[in-house]
Formats: sequence, C-alpha cells, structure tokens
Amino acid sequence: MEFPDLGKHCSEKTCKQLDFLPIKCDMCKQDFCKDHFTHAAHKCPCAFQKDVKVPVCPLCNIPIPIKKGQVPDVVVGDHMDRDCGYHPVKKKEKIFTYRCSKEGCKKKEMLQMVCAQCHGNFCIQHRHPLDHSCRHRSCPTIKAG
Repeated sequence: MEFPDLGKHCSEKTCKQLDFLPIKCDMCKQDFCKDHFTHAAHKCPCAFQKDVKVPVCPLCNIPIPIKKGQVPDVVVGDHMDRDCGYHPVKKKEKIFTYRCSKEGCKKKEMLQMVCAQCHGNFCIQHRHPLDHSCRHRSCPTIKAG
C-alpha cells in the first residue's frame, strides 16, 4: 500500500491482475501479466502481422503469397473468388484408367499391369500369360509349383 502507482493491471478483460513487472505486447502495445503476454493467450488482434506462415488455398492446395500487414483470410478469399484453379464440375479425376486388353473384357484397373511377353495391359484376372491367351510366346511359360 506504500506504492499505489507501482505496477499495472493486466489488459486481459477476464484477468485484471495487478502485476509489478507487466509485459507489454509488441503488437498491440497493451500491458499483460505473465499468463496473458503471448499473442495467443490474449487473442491479439494484430498478431497476423507478425505471423510468417504462408496460407494455402483449401480448394486447390496452392500457397498464396501475402504482403506484410495483409489479413491472410482476406487474401485467401480473394484468391478463391478470382484466381483459384479448382473447378469441381470440370475436374473429375478418373481413378480406374487402365483398360484390360483381353478381347471381351471391359474391366479397368488403377494400376497398369503390362504383360512382359506381349506388352499388353490387363486386369487382375487376365494378368498372367495363360489367362489372356498370350500370342507372343518367345519365352516359354513355366507353371509354378
């Protein structure tokens, strides 16, 4: 009680603790106690200016360059409205693209399975030379066993 002007109260609305060694936030310039001096602890509104992370578009997964002082949410929003290359209607990726070369088979596979003898692409059922009636018989097919 001898020094009533010594120290400052924490600027956090829920805290207001009297601290004799307050820490000043380097961004918002307010005084905080040891529990609330970090940007995250007092939800500093200016923390984005010091944040050096590069935001990534959630649609096209491209990093978006921002200038110092810009709000990342606004820049990403502008990118999504103007420059984003993601078009869900246009971009429909086909997973099963490799069609079986066996006559009469219409199956498609995700991975290419090429016959070492005739160099045709086949599905899992017809991948062995005996199963697709391989025409190129330069190497004799040996039964395993």
